[in-house]
Amino acid sequence: MTFVQISVNIPAISGVFDYHLPSNLEGKINIGHLVTIPFNNQIVQGVILRFVDTPAVEDTKAVIDLLDELPVLTPEQISLAEKMAEQTLNPLSAMVRMMLPSGLSQRADTEFGIGELGVGDNELSQTQKRIIVLLEKRGSLRGRQIDTHFKHVDWRKSAGNLVKRGILTSKSVLPAPRVRPKMIRMAQLAVSPSIALEKMTKLGSTEQTQKRRAAALQLLIREKVAIAVTWVYAESGCNLSDLKILAEKELIILRETEIWRDPVKKVEIGKEEIAEHILNAAQEKAMKVVSASFVDTLVSPILLHGITGSGKTEIYIRAAQEAVKRGGQALILVPEIALTAQTVRRFLARFAGEVGLMHSKLSAGENYDTWRRARAGKLKVIIGARSALFAPLPNIKLIVLDEFHDNSFHQNQPPFYNAVRAAQNHAEICGAVCILGSATPPIEYRYKASPHPNLLPQEGARLVELPTRIAQRELPPVQVVDMRAELKSGNIGIFSRALEEALAQILERGEQAILFLNRRGSATYVFCRDCGESLDCPRCDTPLTLHNTPPMRGGARGGALQCHRCGYKRQMPKKCPTCQSTKIRGYGLGSQKVEDEVNSLFPNARTLRWDWDTTRKKGAHDLILSHFTAHRADILIGTQMLAKGLDLPLVTLVGVVLADVGLNLPDPFAAERVFQTLTQVAGRAGRSERGGRVVFQTFNPDNYVIQHASEHDYQNFYLHELEYRRKLGYPPFAKLVKLEYRHRDPITAEEEAHKLAEEIKNLIVVEKRKETSVIGPIPSFFAKVDGIYRWQIVLRGPEPETLLKGKELRGWRAEVEPVSLL
Repeated sequence: MTFVQISVNIPAISGVFDYHLPSNLEGKINIGHLVTIPFNNQIVQGVILRFVDTPAVEDTKAVIDLLDELPVLTPEQISLAEKMAEQTLNPLSAMVRMMLPSGLSQRADTEFGIGELGVGDNELSQTQKRIIVLLEKRGSLRGRQIDTHFKHVDWRKSAGNLVKRGILTSKSVLPAPRVRPKMIRMAQLAVSPSIALEKMTKLGSTEQTQKRRAAALQLLIREKVAIAVTWVYAESGCNLSDLKILAEKELIILRETEIWRDPVKKVEIGKEEIAEHILNAAQEKAMKVVSASFVDTLVSPILLHGITGSGKTEIYIRAAQEAVKRGGQALILVPEIALTAQTVRRFLARFAGEVGLMHSKLSAGENYDTWRRARAGKLKVIIGARSALFAPLPNIKLIVLDEFHDNSFHQNQPPFYNAVRAAQNHAEICGAVCILGSATPPIEYRYKASPHPNLLPQEGARLVELPTRIAQRELPPVQVVDMRAELKSGNIGIFSRALEEALAQILERGEQAILFLNRRGSATYVFCRDCGESLDCPRCDTPLTLHNTPPMRGGARGGALQCHRCGYKRQMPKKCPTCQSTKIRGYGLGSQKVEDEVNSLFPNARTLRWDWDTTRKKGAHDLILSHFTAHRADILIGTQMLAKGLDLPLVTLVGVVLADVGLNLPDPFAAERVFQTLTQVAGRAGRSERGGRVVFQTFNPDNYVIQHASEHDYQNFYLHELEYRRKLGYPPFAKLVKLEYRHRDPITAEEEAHKLAEEIKNLIVVEKRKETSVIGPIPSFFAKVDGIYRWQIVLRGPEPETLLKGKELRGWRAEVEPVSLL
């Protein structure tokens, strides 16, 4: 009997389980295969991790079925999942599930239906009545389907009670995978053209039928290969029944053929992507290090520290060419979906037909087909956001993370993980070269890439620098405008005089500008000027944000209030709910308000907004960026996405509307985030021979972050911040683990937080960990979100995560090496 060890597709299950193979599956199953198995009283999915000689239990259950003939995970991916589970304190099953394509991975669920006893005269709660009405209307439904009808309501206890009373029935089900190959019907001539022409006059009983079928046959005579029947319909006017008759007469062949859903199929390559690129001296030096790394597979990652516009992408492309030349494939990760189209065009110009795209905004079918092509080795390069790291390429030789400082490489929902750390682990497992590129590398990575007596060679990365822009272009000068002085001089508008004049100049010259701000919506919060009461979300206790709506009848401006944490919405009231005053107004600044101000000052300027609200639909990123690149707009107004690696040659002005946003947050990483954002967004200007300029508007012009960012001075910011971290004992001088507990009852949340904190403090004493400390417990910065209260504990020390290994953290969220403590 053959025994296998399986990771069960139930996220909360942390262990692995042994099963045996039935005789009909012997020899058909290998490591990485996706199977169905019995688990407790359910049928669930699982992935084969390894074969075992002796199972951990005496009475093993049998694997039920094989779901895919080919393995869904490579051995290297299984090793990566185990490594990530160990480092992040996540269940192994959660790591394995992330590596499966959306739609293929399915979890067991419970299906509820109306029982034979009926409702009768039973007393029912309001929730129970709603469940019964829903099931009577829709028929039997799975639990996750019912979830969509009961947001913010715990309906499962009510349903369980109804099941016990016989009013409802329940059974465990495993939904079938939601994705499958896409098939289309093809038609092809089955006889010689001469025979087809001979039969042409005997194809139908009526003149119209004869004409349709003859036209279809003539088209297939002209075409030498099979073509889609939809083409035949369009060209000849025939229908499927006509083609079936022709097939019955053995004149044509009808068959099903699979087609790939390829999201890059329609991407157009511009002249600038095809143009030959000549490396400068710094790039040549960087490529020598990269080329040498392919020979020595035991070397540490390469930290490519290149200023904005220094040609890092060309290094990535040439590194990928080297990987492909050596018979391997390359993974190219970018921080935002918005950047993938730009990166894809550049790679397609060098790897035509061999580039795949993977990210969450694609359809499940597109991601599934790209995943399968990657698994089959049909693609040489995969480009995508964080999740593209888990593409099942058979022979990875290169992993690149562009703008690796960006927080979007960190998954901020369970299971928590950092793609930067995971990419380094993956490269080590695969023997691949790993390149971490950024103009503003994180402090701890830059520190470990510097020669340091306390670091072992393998702990850090090799530092390679690109200190100048390509084509000898200069970094744009930055003007810092003190908005306090603007107010004193009588300017109460959004824009300083300097920024307003600069906007007028670029519009006159026919150039483009970017206006950046660190938020969305049109107001930070809404409050009453009489009683001072602000309008807060009832579920989060955070201020609601005003979003302008089209003008109402009579010209009055409408408005909707929205919580950006839980999605709660309400209309802007005409009166204060507390004191009934009509002096209730929005206060603050957002992208909508900035756009209104631009349109007021420059009525002829064409504006585009690029923020979270305008990019929620599929393809919105590409559409907005393509419009701006084609100069269908003069001014692009937006939030964080504008600071992420965009190359826009016509942009000669960048205005940062309020540079100090985020500086005063109670987070040790706040200053670094603001510096990175300001430096990156400033780098969008002057990327062509036209040159450029940047304007920072701030109420805190003397702050060291503003000063260093305005001078493009990473080195001195790094030294300043490093000393601050050293004094406070933050990374890179210690590691952090953030623990967060959530509960709808505030007392329970607080009690559980204090209980765990005491346990950990006692453990620190018992294990004599003098260098490890506990911060908290305290309420989280966002203490209440969506009606749930949140408390947190922060562990700080050399290896604080090892304190928690093997400890059951029921109800807790553990985040190792968090990028924020908010």
